Order: sequence, then structure tokens, then C-alpha cells
Amino acid sequence: MGKILEVNGPLVKLELPETVIGEQVRVGRIGLVGEVIGRDGETALAQLYEDTAGLKPGEVAEGLGWPLSVELGPGLLNAIFDGVQRPLNAVWEQSGDRIARGVAVPSLPRDKRWHFVPDPHRRAETPLAGGDVLGTVQETESILHRILTPPLVHGELLELAPEGDYTVDEVIGRVKRHDGRIEKLHLFHRWPVRTPRPFKHRDHAVKPLITGQRILDTFYPLLKGGKAAIPGPFGAGKTMLQQQIARWCNAEIVIYVGCGERGNELTDVLEFMPELKDPHTGRPLMERTLLVANTSNMPVVAREASIYVGITLAEYFRDQGYDVVMVADSTSRWAEALREVAGRLGQMPVEEGYPAYLGSRLAAFYERAGRVETLSGDHGSVTLIGAVSPPGGDFSEPVTSHTKEIIQTFWALSKELADARHYPAVDWLESFSGYVPSAAKWWAENVDPGWETARAEALDLLAESEELQRIVNLVGVEALSSEQRWTLESAGLIKEGLLQQAATDDTDSFASPEKQYALLAALLEIHRQGMKLVKLGASARRLIQMPLLAQARRWKSQHKSEDLAALKDKIARIPAEFEQIALDYAQSGPAA
Repeated sequence: MGKILEVNGPLVKLELPETVIGEQVRVGRIGLVGEVIGRDGETALAQLYEDTAGLKPGEVAEGLGWPLSVELGPGLLNAIFDGVQRPLNAVWEQSGDRIARGVAVPSLPRDKRWHFVPDPHRRAETPLAGGDVLGTVQETESILHRILTPPLVHGELLELAPEGDYTVDEVIGRVKRHDGRIEKLHLFHRWPVRTPRPFKHRDHAVKPLITGQRILDTFYPLLKGGKAAIPGPFGAGKTMLQQQIARWCNAEIVIYVGCGERGNELTDVLEFMPELKDPHTGRPLMERTLLVANTSNMPVVAREASIYVGITLAEYFRDQGYDVVMVADSTSRWAEALREVAGRLGQMPVEEGYPAYLGSRLAAFYERAGRVETLSGDHGSVTLIGAVSPPGGDFSEPVTSHTKEIIQTFWALSKELADARHYPAVDWLESFSGYVPSAAKWWAENVDPGWETARAEALDLLAESEELQRIVNLVGVEALSSEQRWTLESAGLIKEGLLQQAATDDTDSFASPEKQYALLAALLEIHRQGMKLVKLGASARRLIQMPLLAQARRWKSQHKSEDLAALKDKIARIPAEFEQIALDYAQSGPAA
């Protein structure tokens, strides 16, 4: 036992001679929890996860003997946790709408019984290694929870409980470790959040994460096990895009971490997500989702911890062989928490007041993404998508610039596109993806070999149209040639008929890869057919007035992903539409 020596915001100096860096501590008469981040002789410096108002020197302090850890076992899915894995529903039942300080609630329910089915291959007196599957629990209708041996436990399995109903506290097995100690096994185990969970080795990510959003999947793909960032200013639609990804992506587990965002935005997420149906199973989406909520009015240190809590939960489901997507909203607020604590520690500030280790902390966080072979021999992945909120939309600020150097997929949001009601407001000039060569192999094998060529052609067309638009803004559209006017019109057709995608449109909220490529190929075919006529001397004005163009803009909302026969029939008739104009042109000569 020790005592408080000094209080400085979320930082407290303690007299705790035996404690070690990283250890959790409980301080004060109300039992506030924190972790030790520094030592100096007999004193320790701890950062607390809760408001320190009312603490005073002389109050009691004690080390808990373990680092900040999460409980990993049945009961995680369909739950909402705070930044240090306290279940908010249980906290609300205990303290009401306003979370009282010092509330101690177990992360996993202790009274609920789970039906455990042991692995038939696990027998007594056989070797047991860390990460081995002990059995399964049907946690939700959608997800079978695999009960894992803690990664650091190795030895001889002495006994394993028979099939039956157990609480997470009950012993389901015993292991004799190599040093002779007996280790008890439960349905859950703890793991320190700042330590990456071990695995056998990394695999090469080979399959794209299909989100159903055309601007993402077709133009800037992300692989399962990849790293992506969504930077954008206020009002650009980051939250809606993240919700679309969480709802439609082909991952098996979704983890949403609200890190320092405004309470009203996070409330929208917490109310919206439980109402969604999983499009893949028809079950509630929350059956394969968990939320970590730490709003901007919650303690700043817990905000810093929430990112690590979320990624550790993601790694745990990865170790079960699942593909996991974690959305962090936003890493900018997390970096601001680092800056505040660093300032109170007196550390030398660098760019815009952020600590010198900002880049290395971001890199270490994103490095925990990846596709791996687990300790049990399964394959799983963690895909990280971090939202960034640069002040004023300035992508040169430190958090965005450091993130840009680390990740491989960059979905830059544009305030100008959002103001023009173009959603998703992903800027096709600022965005990039380093996964295109790998994704091209998948598209070639599963959809169409022409995907990579068509994607490049469309991006070139969009880039050329931006240059032409600058000319139009300066001297007017009359200064453009017919070829340039048709290029501008074709780019507009791609923007409206392909890139715009309404989240509220039941038909078009999700587009399968087949639908995405069909639309892309169709709009490029329209561009090519028109360009042939323009080069022969046809008037761009006449082509722009074709009813086909207005019809093509509506195809995305007229045809569902499950029924593309009618869409392909319309696409097949595109050459005939232009043949009639070519015939008229041949008979009457160039239009005026």
C-alpha cells in the first residue's frame, strides 16, 4: 500500500516503491484506476482513466499487480464498452445516466451460463500449446466463439470439462505446465492491451475487403488484413462512410471504436447499429459487432487506451480464425490525448505540440493489422480503418501526414464534394491504394480480367476532366473542342452514374463486384463510342443530348446486385444507340 503525493490533472505522483511501469493502480478513497507510466526512486507516476477532481495528497494508493488488460471470452459481441472495457449497459444499471467515478464492473457477465462443447480431439495427458482451441460456445446465432488456450500457457492437459453450461469464472480444464505448476483454464482469459497477441507468421493479404461502395472497391481497394485511413474535415461524411463499411463489408466481425468523437455523433452510431440487419445472414448486425465508446467529454487517458482495447479485441477474434474489421473514429482525437498527457509530463513538443513519438505510436498501432496464420493453424485477419479529422481539412498536419506514410489505402474526403451533395465524398485525385496489383488478381479470377485496365482508363478520364474544368472556369465551355467537351461529359457520367452512391437507396446502398464492373464497363463503352463519332467530326452537343446518357445515370438505382440480366441487356444495346447517330451523320454530314 502507498499514498498520493501530488495530483496534476489526470497524472498523479504516488509513493509506491514496489510497483512497475505498466502496472495498474487503484488510488483514492473512491478507487480510481490508472496505470503507471514512470518511476523515480520510491515514487511512481500514474495516469488515471477517470476524472481526478477531489483527489488530494495523502489518500491511499495500491498496485493491482497486472497491466491494463481486457477480458477475452464469450459475451463480447453485441456489447458496448467504454475506453477501458467497462460494459456501459452494466455501468448504467449501477450508476444511472451519468457514469459515477470508481465504478467497478466486470467486463464479461459473471452470472450468464454458456453452453460449452469441448473439442473432441482434446484428451487428457496430451500436449497443449498456447492458442489451441479447447472447444466452442455458440455466442450468437451468427458467430461460433472458439475458446482458446491463453497464448503463454504450454504444458500437459490434465482434464477438460464435458459438454455443459458454464459461467466464465468456472474452471473448464487444468494444465500442468513444464515447470510443474497447475494452470486453471476458464472460458475467458486476460491479455494486456499494449502487447500484440502472438501468431505463427504473417501471410500475404490476397482477398479484397468488399465494402459494396464503388469508389472504394473499384478505384481504391483495400485487402483483408490491410491498413486504410479516411481523412476528412467536419461534415465530409466520415461517420456515414464508416457505417456503410461496417454494415456491408464481407468481414465476419466488426469492431467500431469511437475515440474522442462528439457525444451526439456516437449516440447516432449506438442507436443506428443495433437496428441494422446483417445483409449476409438476415440477423441483427450487432450479433457480429461490438462497440467501444469513449466520447470527447470522457477522461482523456481512457481515450488513449480505447484504441488499444479495440485492437486487442480484434486480434482475439483474428486468433479464432475470423476476418475482422476495426474502425477507429478518430485517430486524431487519440493523438490529441497523447499530446495532452505529454504536455503534463513536460515532454518536448514538436510539430503542432504533438510529442516526438507520435509517428512511432501510429506506426505501432497500424502494424497490428495483417493477415496471419494463428497459433492453432487457422488463418485470420485484422483490417484497420482509421478516421482522421485534420483541422480545417489540412492534410499536411502531423497526424494525417504521418498516417499517410504508414497506410497503403488512403480514402481522402472532400468538403467540396460533400457540399455538392456528392456522396461518398471521396476525392479521386487525393486518394490512392497500394493494393491494386494484388486486388487485380482477385478481380481477374472472380469478376473480369479487364478490371485493372478499365479502372486505369476511368481514372485517367477523371484526371483529364479536372484539367478541362479549370479551363472552363477561366474562359467558358465554348473554348473547348468537341473531343474535350465529350471527355468532360463522359467524366461527369462516371461521377454521377458510378461514383455517387446513396446510403439510403435500398437498391444501390450496396453494389456487388459484378454490378460495379458492369456499370464501369458500360460507362466507358459509352465514352469510347462517342469519342469515335467525335473524331469523325460529329457534334459533341448532339451526343450530349442523347437520351442514353440520362438513362445510364439511373442504371445504378434501377438494378439490384442480385439481378443484373436486365442491366447487361441494356449494356449490350449501347453500340446500336451510336450506330443510329453514325448512320444519320453519314447521310447528312457533320452536324452544325
